[in-house]
Amino acid sequence: MWRFRISRLVFLLVQNILCRLVVVGRENIPSDGPYVLAVNHLSTADIGIIFVGFPPQEWRYFAGEKWAGHPLWGPLMSWLGVIFVNRGEVDRGALREALAALEDGATFALAPEGTRSKTGTMQPGKDGAAFLASQAGVPILPVGISNSDVLFADFRRLRRATITMRIGRPFSLPDLGRRPRGRDLSDFTCLIMTHIAALVEPRHRGAYGDTPALAALLAGGDPWPACAGATVLSEEPERLDGPAGL
Repeated sequence: MWRFRISRLVFLLVQNILCRLVVVGRENIPSDGPYVLAVNHLSTADIGIIFVGFPPQEWRYFAGEKWAGHPLWGPLMSWLGVIFVNRGEVDRGALREALAALEDGATFALAPEGTRSKTGTMQPGKDGAAFLASQAGVPILPVGISNSDVLFADFRRLRRATITMRIGRPFSLPDLGRRPRGRDLSDFTCLIMTHIAALVEPRHRGAYGDTPALAALLAGGDPWPACAGATVLSEEPERLDGPAGL
C-alpha cells in the first residue's frame, strides 16, 4: 500500500501544478474490493487523475504492451501493478491475470474504449470490462472524466484547466440465467458505456451521446432494455475483444 500512497502524493503535486480537479460522487466509492472501475479515456493523465481522486488503495490496471519497454514508464507501471496487454487481439493471459487479481479482492481499473480518444469524445467500447465483471461476478463502478483532453494544451497557454471526475453508483450486470455469450458481452458493454456517458459533459459523449439507453438513464429509468439485443457500436460484436487499457 505504501507505494500507492507515495505515487498518489506525486500525482497530487503534478495535478496541482497542471490543473484544478473537481471530484463529484466520492460517497459512491465502495469501501473495499473487488470491483471493476470503468472510465472513459481522454488523456494520458487519466490514470493520475484517478489516483488523486480516489483514496489511497491498491490498484491493478491494464496498459498497452508498448509501455513495457519504456525506460521510465515501464518499470513505474510494473511497480504500480499494471498488466501489460497486446492491443488488437484477445490477450487471454492478461485476462486470466486480471481475473486472479479480482478473486484476490483487488480493485481493477480499465478504459473499455481500449485507447485514448483523439477527438475528445467517447469511442465504441470493447468487451474487456464486461468480460471481467461477468466472469468474476463483481460490481462495476462507472467513472466519467471531463475536460482532461485540453489539460496539456491549456497548460502550454499558461492556463490551469478545470477537470471534473464524476463517480457514479456501483451497479451489477444483469443476471441472464445462463453463461454470457459474445452478443451478451456486447450488450453489457453498451450498458457500461451508457453509465459512463451519463457522467461526462455532453461534448464528450460521442458514440453514446444520442442513444435510447442514455436517454432512459438520464430520465431516471433503466437503460438495460435499450441495450439488450441492440446493435452495439463495436465493429465485431460477436468477438471477445482483448481487454482495454488505461
